[in-house]
Amino acid sequence: MYTFEDLKKIMETLRSENGCPWDREQTHESLKKYFVEECAEVLEAIDNKDTENLCEELGDVLYQIMIHTEIEKEKGNFTIEDVVDGICRKMVGRHPGVFGGEPVEGNLSREELWEALKRREREERKSSRKKP
Repeated sequence: MYTFEDLKKIMETLRSENGCPWDREQTHESLKKYFVEECAEVLEAIDNKDTENLCEELGDVLYQIMIHTEIEKEKGNFTIEDVVDGICRKMVGRHPGVFGGEPVEGNLSREELWEALKRREREERKSSRKKP
């Protein structure tokens, strides 16, 4: 069975000089329609309760994530590890009741809590950008 590390190497190979010409020429803009199509196919598989197709379509969405990330890695902007780190930090930070952390004050609904945590993240990002 292939691993996530294999997927990273496959994507690097596809985008390399000796890789696939189609993959190599793709840009964020040229891939937008495919991302939308793949997401729509995921939703269709969910609606049809077709778990076999859902697995395949989620793989196609993951390919989209990987190729967009590879494009940015080539530019030196970020890597798939940065994407994974970011979503992990976000989920841990937004679930203080599960992972610990600073609770948000008040008697809030789940939706209100989620929005309060998002606001706190934005404020923290703004203040960290201002620091030299």
